Amino acid sequence: MIISGKNSVFEALNSSITVNRVVIASSIHDDFSKKIVDLCKQKHIRLDFDDKFHMDKLADHNQGYVAYVTEFEYSTVKDILSSKKESGNFIVILDGVEDPHNFGSIIRVCECVGVDGIIIEQRRSCPVNETVYKTSCGAVSFMKIAKVTNINDEIRKLKEQNVWVYCAEAGGKDIFSTSLTGNIALVMGSEGEGVGKLTKKLCDGIISLPMFGKINSLNVSTATCAIVYEALRQRGK
Repeated sequence: MIISGKNSVFEALNSSITVNRVVIASSIHDDFSKKIVDLCKQKHIRLDFDDKFHMDKLADHNQGYVAYVTEFEYSTVKDILSSKKESGNFIVILDGVEDPHNFGSIIRVCECVGVDGIIIEQRRSCPVNETVYKTSCGAVSFMKIAKVTNINDEIRKLKEQNVWVYCAEAGGKDIFSTSLTGNIALVMGSEGEGVGKLTKKLCDGIISLPMFGKINSLNVSTATCAIVYEALRQRGK
């Protein structure tokens, strides 16, 4: 897999992901490029310099930095649950989010607030790809992501392990008057369809962000950002 962009390449080099090769545009000679060069030397990673025109054929908007990395290694739900902190498990479940830019943005904000992991379904979900990696600004390297066959089955299992599962949909309880402490999982629906009917029924409750404008919905990545930060506030981190 090819990842591109200065921040994405830098974060990849500082994570546990396997970087096989790094390419820097030969026209770049600044302090940041020196950091990348030093990291490659320390980790014995192949480093090449190439013409920016040729690099643009490998990846758009690469900022003069490209890295060849191993394919993303998914975690298991068990791995995510094992990341439990004193405040309890904090999990995000994505029900059919297919846009890589939304997925990348969600990964980025989840990593920022300390979410234990993200669960996606094998079907109807965007996989971790180059666009997701770049949009997350490298956050994907530090986030546990589990790909499961059926998210409804996983929700049932989570509930058996005393994890409270809430889905974010219009018409639910105001998020600011809902307790989001302890072991929780937040289900965010797809860009067009929202949370599936059966999935919604399986959840312990429906939570909603208050809306006061003429537009009554938010982009899924924006909604996720607002909800996880309210959860973070309540959890006292």
